[in-house]
Order: sequence, then C-alpha cells, then structure tokens
Amino acid sequence: MTDHQEPVALPGLAAGLLREALEHPSRRAARTVASRSSQRATVIALAEGADLGKHDAPSAATLQVLSGRARLETADRTWELDTGDLLPIPPERHGLHAITDTVVLLTVALR
Repeated sequence: MTDHQEPVALPGLAAGLLREALEHPSRRAARTVASRSSQRATVIALAEGADLGKHDAPSAATLQVLSGRARLETADRTWELDTGDLLPIPPERHGLHAITDTVVLLTVALR
C-alpha cells in the first residue's frame, strides 16, 4: 500500500497491469495506488473472461472502468460497464466479470 504525494499515471499503470494479468494463471493483477486511513484506491486488471468471484461489498465503494468492458452482478441486478463508466457499488454481495480485457479503479471508504 502506498500513501502517494505525487500523481499516479493511471494509463501506464493500467497497461502494465493488463500485461501482467494476461501472463498470470489467475488472469488478474492489481496494485493499490493510494491508501490513507479513510480510503483506498486500487487498480485491478482482468484478462477477458476473468472473474472476481462473489464477495461482500465494503460499506462505500465505487468502480470506474479505465479500459474495457465488465459486468458487475449482485443477486438482484446486473450492470454492464464500458470504458469511462463509474458505478457506486451496492453494499451487498457481488462479483465482477471481464467481458473484454478490462482495467478498473476501485475506490473504497475504510470508515
């Protein structure tokens, strides 16, 4: 985890993480780019077809698609997200599926 005082160049980081994801057996790669006592931001790359299985949501979080296309699913609802889309993550169990090679920015409130 990093407490950056300088800007993070997201396009370059996203491209590098996607290359890592394409080579990794899990077809995923991630890096926390900012972490403070009240929030954390993590860039997550998923190769086409990769999943982040169902998991509990934090109390407050957003997901922004930096590149690609992904599907966020809860028990009752599905969202298909494209590059540039931002979605507040519902505070319930959910999963994420990469429809294409995808990189997202997850921001989580820690309090």
